[in-house]
Amino acid sequence: MATMPADRSPDSTLAFLRAGYRFIGERCDRYGSDIFQTRILLAPTICLRGRPAATLFYDAERFQRRAAMPLRVQRTLTGRGGVQGLDGSEHRDRKAMLMSIMTPVAIRQLGQLFDDEWRARIPAWEAAAPVTLYDELGRLLTRVVCAWAGVPLAESQVDRRTVELHAMIEAPALVGPRHWRGLLARRRAERWIAGIVDRARTGISPPPAGSALKVIAEHRDARGRLLPRRIAAVELLNVLRPTVAVDRFIVFAALALHDHPAWRQRVRDDDAATEQFVQEVRRYYPFFPTAAAQVRRSFDWQGHHFPRGRRVLLDLYGTNHHPALWPEPELFRPERFAGRTVDPFQLIPQGGGDHWTGHRCAGEWITIDLMKRAVTNLTSAMRYEVPPQDLALDLRRMPALPPTGLTLTNVRRTA
Repeated sequence: MATMPADRSPDSTLAFLRAGYRFIGERCDRYGSDIFQTRILLAPTICLRGRPAATLFYDAERFQRRAAMPLRVQRTLTGRGGVQGLDGSEHRDRKAMLMSIMTPVAIRQLGQLFDDEWRARIPAWEAAAPVTLYDELGRLLTRVVCAWAGVPLAESQVDRRTVELHAMIEAPALVGPRHWRGLLARRRAERWIAGIVDRARTGISPPPAGSALKVIAEHRDARGRLLPRRIAAVELLNVLRPTVAVDRFIVFAALALHDHPAWRQRVRDDDAATEQFVQEVRRYYPFFPTAAAQVRRSFDWQGHHFPRGRRVLLDLYGTNHHPALWPEPELFRPERFAGRTVDPFQLIPQGGGDHWTGHRCAGEWITIDLMKRAVTNLTSAMRYEVPPQDLALDLRRMPALPPTGLTLTNVRRTA
């Protein structure tokens, strides 16, 4: 049996928060191994990175998700009782419900709403000086995804709901008052959505046919039972929140266009180049740092023992930057995706494996579509300038974002 490298600290929680996205990768490099053990939140934890590790991690016979995710993540980011923490037939049923919403027609409808809203906002951006892209995108995506999902949202509520959705996304890695704001935002958002589910079920506010609200509010499990109202709210937020989180990927795409201006013309002229560019943005820039699972039953893998109940963290960022998978991983090179089939265990910014049966994000296709549309809008629908500002990404911050949110000036419509 091989000896698994062990982090020397009695608990690495603070080190993880300080190192951020590079915590696992730096230690893997230090130990010359893509696996090591440590303690996170006082719990023994095995950390992994790389394609073989991702293939192992998404083996449902060996790992379960129930109780794997720390409570601070469940209470802010994902919600308790949502699809991310389910296993077996319950997970398959809930995932099928969410996947039924992600049809090609529905994705195109969401994309068209996004394009329409983007173009409608350009006059306001022309009049503003300056424009913070992250803030604008958050409000834009909140409006769009609520309209698409059938969730009533008055214009006077857009700022409040955007703040709540952003707070849930940012809270898991924060401490003190900023984490508490995420807890409060989760409670308020669940109450808001639960009320909408109640009104949909009683017929007071019938949801649009085929909408996410209708699908989730009316879903029945294998025993014919409706989801409890709070769980229905959690799952509807699992449609709204990740869609709003695409604002980070779009900011990264705009940052990449600024740092690599030669790609502006390439994506304007070539759809294949746009696809390559978007995939490289998803690979290169930091989104969610890790995914968590728990060993279902004891087993050995590559000479290492995985005891029953042990928490395991897969390094999403580190796998997307693994030098054995991506030559010169710290260089932004969209052409690496030319003619390349995306491997479900190699490019994993939103999880790995199969969308339908596994824990890969159900909204990944939405993410890619919205990013491609955003790149088109940034390069063809408008002109703008990026004034001097701090655009450095601090990989110790989770989730990461340019400090300014990417400020734009002199926005002008071109189409």
